[in-house]
Amino acid sequence: MGEFTLDLNDDQKQVRDWLHGFAADVIRPAAAEWDEREETPWPIIQEAAKIGIYSLDFYAQQFFDPTGLGIPMAMEELFWGDAGIALSIVGTGLAAVGVLANGTEEQIGTWVPQMYGDANDVKVAAFCSSEPDAGSDVASMRTRAVYDEANDEWVLNGTKTWATNGGIANVHVVVAVVDPGLGSKGHASFIVPPNTPGLSQGQKFQKHGIRASHTAEVVLEDVRVPGHCLLGGKEKLDERLARAREKAKAGGGERVKNAAMATFEASRPAVGAMAVGTARAAYEVALDYARTRVQFGRPIIENQGVAFQLADMATQIDAARLLVWRASWMATAGKPFTAAEGSMSKLYASEVAKKVTAQAIQILGGNGYTREYPVERMHRDAAIYTIFEGTSEIQRMVISRAIAK
Repeated sequence: MGEFTLDLNDDQKQVRDWLHGFAADVIRPAAAEWDEREETPWPIIQEAAKIGIYSLDFYAQQFFDPTGLGIPMAMEELFWGDAGIALSIVGTGLAAVGVLANGTEEQIGTWVPQMYGDANDVKVAAFCSSEPDAGSDVASMRTRAVYDEANDEWVLNGTKTWATNGGIANVHVVVAVVDPGLGSKGHASFIVPPNTPGLSQGQKFQKHGIRASHTAEVVLEDVRVPGHCLLGGKEKLDERLARAREKAKAGGGERVKNAAMATFEASRPAVGAMAVGTARAAYEVALDYARTRVQFGRPIIENQGVAFQLADMATQIDAARLLVWRASWMATAGKPFTAAEGSMSKLYASEVAKKVTAQAIQILGGNGYTREYPVERMHRDAAIYTIFEGTSEIQRMVISRAIAK
């Protein structure tokens, strides 16, 4: 593991430029159309699959980048293109991370390829954790998984909400309660294979932003999955539950990580990078506009009121990127997030995206408020970053607990 560096190597620069080209040539021109349609942009996902961006190989390469910068760099470029379309391309990754973080080698090899399909027949996957009454509060989860020993099957019942690709996915990864007495420590993750009876799509949400990404409820009614679909296997689960029970008896002890939290912890800096991409896109539009828009005989960037806003925007975007890169590097280097650095990166980057996109609208004036210019859409898209994968309030709670120790 090398020292922390801000210099991308030649391979990373090549990947970045390749992704930037795809974002500029394929994603951007299609962004307004799919935002209006509020539908999954299958043709764009297929284009991404054809050139190898939508594939497990590509994400694995970035994920195992020894500097830790592969994933944040990829996310920033794709989301610079358009957040809704980019989320429809990378949404499968959250389910894949759920399997990579908790599954056995065999489960990873069996299920992850089925999440992506191939260039001729693309598939998507869904990670189902949130519930109508349990979003950030994972301990209140109600979806139950009961083991039917006679048939070596798990029976799942409950309703999940806010599931990216929920209902249209080939493979669903579902977090469920196996021992209600243990709170969030009594959870496990399950693979629901394609076409399993009892799984259906509930309400599809019509959203303020990221409209090209499909978000829906997933209803589970007596969904039976084979024993081998429990991520990590039953032996590992039984050991983990036994440890948690002992600690509960002894009055606490160290925290046992649950499956959903392990997934979110790994993905927080990546979400920060998405926010940086959206913020950067809006900043670039505003900067270009300020240089070319002439009022009172001179470009508006020559007005300090506008120039100082752009200076703050540029500074905040760089600061956000630095926090994201640090957290990503720390995770890859195996350094513990003692001050909740993962949450810091996601909190700051998401708040910056909201602020910078709002400032971009202000700099464009009336034009910024119309759909003729993309900053209106970017502002709507940016609102999600302070909400999903743990709200800003939850991030602050995580950070404050970490620094209070």
